[in-house]
Amino acid sequence: MAKDWLIEAARKAGLVDTGHYRLDLEGLPMADAWALVAKAFAVTQHELARQVAAFYQLSVADFDTAEPRAARLVPERFARRHEIFPLREDGRTLVVATCDPTDLDTEHSLAFASGLAPVFAIASPEKIREAIQGGYPDSQPASLIMENLLSSVDGQHIDVVLDEVRVLSEEEQNPKGETQHDDAPVIKLANLIILEAINRRASDIHIGPGPGGAAVRFRIDGVLQDYMQMPIPALNRVVSRIKILGKLDITDRLRPQDGRARITVKDMAYDLRISTVPTRESENAVIRILDPRGSKRFSDLEFRGPELESFRKLLSHRSGIVIVTGPTGSGKTTTLYAGIRELATGDVNIMTVEDPVEYELPGVTQIQVETDRDVTFAGALRAILRQDPDVIFVGEIRDLETAQVAVQASTTGHLVLTTLHTNSALSIISRLADLGLDLFTIESVIRGALAQRLVRRLCVHCAQTVGEDEELKPEETQLAERYSMRPVKRAIGCDKCLLTGYHGRLPVAEVFTMDYQMAQLIAKGANPMDLERAAIQNGMRTMLRAALDRVAAGETTLEEVARVLGQSSEEVTPFVVEAPALAAAPAPEAAPAPAAPAARPERPAEPEETLPSEGPLEAPHILVVDDDPMTRRFVRALLEHHEYRVTEARNGTAALELLKTEGGNYSLILLDLNMPKLGGPEVLSVLRSDGATSRLPVVVLTAANGTSEVSLLNQGADDFVSKPIVPDRLIARVRAYLRRAEPSRGR
Repeated sequence: MAKDWLIEAARKAGLVDTGHYRLDLEGLPMADAWALVAKAFAVTQHELARQVAAFYQLSVADFDTAEPRAARLVPERFARRHEIFPLREDGRTLVVATCDPTDLDTEHSLAFASGLAPVFAIASPEKIREAIQGGYPDSQPASLIMENLLSSVDGQHIDVVLDEVRVLSEEEQNPKGETQHDDAPVIKLANLIILEAINRRASDIHIGPGPGGAAVRFRIDGVLQDYMQMPIPALNRVVSRIKILGKLDITDRLRPQDGRARITVKDMAYDLRISTVPTRESENAVIRILDPRGSKRFSDLEFRGPELESFRKLLSHRSGIVIVTGPTGSGKTTTLYAGIRELATGDVNIMTVEDPVEYELPGVTQIQVETDRDVTFAGALRAILRQDPDVIFVGEIRDLETAQVAVQASTTGHLVLTTLHTNSALSIISRLADLGLDLFTIESVIRGALAQRLVRRLCVHCAQTVGEDEELKPEETQLAERYSMRPVKRAIGCDKCLLTGYHGRLPVAEVFTMDYQMAQLIAKGANPMDLERAAIQNGMRTMLRAALDRVAAGETTLEEVARVLGQSSEEVTPFVVEAPALAAAPAPEAAPAPAAPAARPERPAEPEETLPSEGPLEAPHILVVDDDPMTRRFVRALLEHHEYRVTEARNGTAALELLKTEGGNYSLILLDLNMPKLGGPEVLSVLRSDGATSRLPVVVLTAANGTSEVSLLNQGADDFVSKPIVPDRLIARVRAYLRRAEPSRGR
């Protein structure tokens, strides 16, 4: 049985059972089990603790040496729940009094919560409870602390706070184990924090431990601002109250939890998204405040300029994928909601899959992701494909499975709108490739992408115009020189903007649209820099340029642009992209494929040939013959990515020299058609006339017309691959001919 070790420890010590008690410990609380065994063997619980300690070769807990700082490492609720008490710590270990040395779950949880290695010392349950009572502050002082916090808040009528903030559908009874005599101060303080956050237009509330105690901070216009300091005991109770609002487990402080609640403030409804995570000292809680009626149109968001026109064109497509990207809190979902509201004219079926549903959209079917009920992004997306939708909004593409279902939907006559977390519009290409989509699929289904940030708007009440002859501040001078622009307005601060100088936020965005040139570059594996240059050449305006236009219009400042976009932001000089940079694609047959290899730097000099790459001894050896070094490196990286050995030859003459000495070492030749001096047809003719290489498979890389290709086949070429090279097609051809030529080595 679970507690038979207690009886065994007593008998091992030579204690004699009196026979007056039936020693069945199954189902008994630990305190009752200790009491029963002590009575059965006619010893005190302290003596029984000594015997248990000897049985397990542990020490007996010495509460006289307990250190107050050790108690701060373990929350009181955890100590009471697991019947343990921290005694002392030395930076590496934490000595803990316990009445159950066999409880490995508690030991692991202690290690996680404290960051130290737990060392058990044995004590009876009654001694541990006495230590907890004396070593932790009881509820009455914490109640007084919160009353003092409430009374110290200026300008608040605390008596009406409870009436202004109401929780919808809240359970009236407290969870098991909660005391109720201090509920009023806790509820008042939690409600006050929420009420003040809403009054200050905060998007998030951050409550967690900090230096010297705990801090409450509001995120207003994207920037955290301090609101209140409080002791750790008060923090624990406020976080517990918040977890009750979100219907979370308040007894579990060792695992992250997520929940949601709906409240009304002055008869206006708000949704709260609640997230808690354990920290070393306590828990950290973040509350996202959402107004369910907050969905806006583009005119309300003050989205304007060429970016709005380009994005509306993307939304006019009837198939494909349109992506809005940016970091957390950059307004991605709000922008897509504005687009959906324009599309929701009643003659199209729009369905969404979201986690969570942030705003209610009239005329739109919205599905909430519930992983506990197996409602995932991918699963819900598959289900709604049978609902005949015209437009599908997927809250976020997070994995390959969701990406593949989105691709399937986009290729069967649906417009898919979604979000990704990337830094720029063109970064979606590498991000989707990292998830496992091949480049050919990406350029086929993506219609375009919008990347955006939010910059703070200057307060109209206190913004100061900077005169032409007025001296600039040092930081303003630096930014003005960097961007070749003199700041036209300066943030000052007043009571209307809480002394920040800003009130509200404005979007700045960049939009890239997929066209033939961009599709070709992506299929070739062009690197992000080349893609961005080509997009700018085709008319894309970067976020930096859009932000500087906001500065010129007097809507924000250079300091704000530098804060949001970074002071290293620079325009990319447009130029004509003539050749793709190096990138490899994932294997078409594999599920999630590894990320493509990074581009290699240009070599200072090209040797006649390169040594073969190292690989498995059985790996087929391929000779790549091409006079274009960029193409050679691209093909080499692609083949090495699939574990082939590769040797390069820069022209036909170098290739024939290699084949004279080691022709039998090659399994396949990739031969460029047009090369100076000795071209592909000439090399092929030599190979087929030599008995040593007459049966060596040759795949020609060509951009020529069909007549030349027929001629090459007649000369003995096994196949040809058209340029520009599509990675998955080339790999498929290579595998096919290796299987035919050398079945034992086919891959």
